[in-house]
Amino acid sequence: MAQQTALVDQAADGTEKPDAAVVRDALGVGVAVGLSGFAFGVTSVGSGLGLLQTCALSLLVFTGASQFALVGALAAGGNPLAAAAGAFFLGVRNAFYALRLSHLLALPRAVRPFAAQWVIDETTAVTLAQPGRRAARIGFTVTGLSLYLLWNLTTLLGALGAKAVGDTDAWGLDAAGPAVFLALLAPMLKTPTERAVAGLAILLGLGLLPVLPAGVPVLVAALAAPAALLAEGRRSGRARQDAPGGRDGTDAPGGRNGTDAPAGRNGTDAPAGRDGTDAPGESQEDR
Repeated sequence: MAQQTALVDQAADGTEKPDAAVVRDALGVGVAVGLSGFAFGVTSVGSGLGLLQTCALSLLVFTGASQFALVGALAAGGNPLAAAAGAFFLGVRNAFYALRLSHLLALPRAVRPFAAQWVIDETTAVTLAQPGRRAARIGFTVTGLSLYLLWNLTTLLGALGAKAVGDTDAWGLDAAGPAVFLALLAPMLKTPTERAVAGLAILLGLGLLPVLPAGVPVLVAALAAPAALLAEGRRSGRARQDAPGGRDGTDAPGGRNGTDAPAGRNGTDAPAGRDGTDAPGESQEDR
């Protein structure tokens, strides 16, 4: 275990990233995203939630996309249960982040329940970008701490100043949170399957928005992932069947149905075969 930890603590090229550089990068993400908590505070109060309810969401939920989805659905007149379900399913992604970060950070058991509160998109992105375990721990801690403090502070300021701001739609503050989330998500869509899932989810969400109650299109958009993965699995299966040397290929060398398989059981030119007439070491007279 010590040897494995030592290997993880070093970068792929044998060097380590300076702690100051990790802190600088983590603070940059924490401050940039944390300021959008002001937009959430204004939007939440504008949607009808109170000051305590708004601050409680940031303190306890602390996942921006889910918070904006919840207050947005409520503002549109959606059912509270549907709004909460949509926010919940958006937050489920953090559980998958935790599976990866748990192995990478290897935090003590006593610390893990507190660290779980900081497992979000931004901390995951900063942590995975580090070359070693020490840098990953620093990046996770600095990003989580700075973002949590600033997000809750700006949420409070936004909630207090909601009346002064007035109509949040006129200022465009209701779109600040989703815009930040999309900016962080877009660089992570590297494979065609990931882009297909994102595109299909957008089509489902926007297409069903005028038809279904608020909050429900988000739940339906989640079906984009299994649909895209199913299509990808079928495409891969057809590609394997059509590949040369595949299961039904007639020209596979040495294949079960290959007619030109060397040394085959029924081959007429198989050397030293069981039925070969010119097998070495055995003549017609010896039989």
